[in-house]
Amino acid sequence: MKRYLELLEDIMENGIEKEDRTGVGTKSVFGRQLRFDLSKGFPLLTTKRTPFRLVASELLWFLRGETNIKYLLENNNNIWNEWPFKNWVESEEYDGPDMTDFGVRSQKDQEFNKIYQEEMEKFKKRILEDSEFAQKYGELGPVYGSQWRKWESKNGEVIDQIQKVVNEIKHNPDSRRLLVNAWNVGEVDNMKLPPCHYAFQFYVANGKLSCMWQQRSVDTMLGLPFNVASYALLTHMVAQQCDLEVGELIFTGGDVHLYLNHIEQAKLQLSRDVRDLPQLEILRKPKSIFEYELGDFKITNYNPHPHIKAEVAV
Repeated sequence: MKRYLELLEDIMENGIEKEDRTGVGTKSVFGRQLRFDLSKGFPLLTTKRTPFRLVASELLWFLRGETNIKYLLENNNNIWNEWPFKNWVESEEYDGPDMTDFGVRSQKDQEFNKIYQEEMEKFKKRILEDSEFAQKYGELGPVYGSQWRKWESKNGEVIDQIQKVVNEIKHNPDSRRLLVNAWNVGEVDNMKLPPCHYAFQFYVANGKLSCMWQQRSVDTMLGLPFNVASYALLTHMVAQQCDLEVGELIFTGGDVHLYLNHIEQAKLQLSRDVRDLPQLEILRKPKSIFEYELGDFKITNYNPHPHIKAEVAV
């Protein structure tokens, strides 16, 4: 993952300070690419611990076509909580403490952060226990899973892009249309967070499957390590389903940035040595890409540096 650290250095040295919708601010560069040879190890960051279980459960959530955080919470995955929680505390039905500007204040005000965490726990508990509440406030709109599995065409046809691309790889591997798109212009405004990684393309050569994904906006500290691991896992899964070996994983980013409250964390990573990559084992081959379970994946020989805490900008 040396290339990832070089990207951090690039942003620190060449990034332009920009304002953003979260109010936190970023250092940003435009148009960057990283490449990983998946045959040399699974690209899980070693300069800080990246929780593979969260990566895998989020990917399975996408592949299920789900858009409600209830499934994630049932799997102890909290990475999408902030957006529906914000929607809840800004609603007319919310009757708890004032959460105005919670995304910024929770990073600076200890007393407010305590209240915020208490309200978040109440929110999560209610999502898990109250199906009507979950349906109303756990929904993120037609985000990734909806577009990957249930893209609705102009004539009303519902297209399962994942099933379609897997079938195409099996029967027409030289196709230049092995593409899945999450940026549905007609539905972007209905999403709590428009897709950051908006498209990916597969490529088959010499019995190996490669994948390139495109990303419009890249939170390099928190998001990118997850994205790398997620698309690596997806490539392994599709390759297994299509009886192929894994090839190369390629990231192409547009606005690639560090939030200004992640600068010190980036410096800490840059002070750490890069360790050997772990390996991924897939313990069984299900009948379809949609039948994998968390227990089917095993990461071995993972020896990362400790986790680095950093706040999500919402």
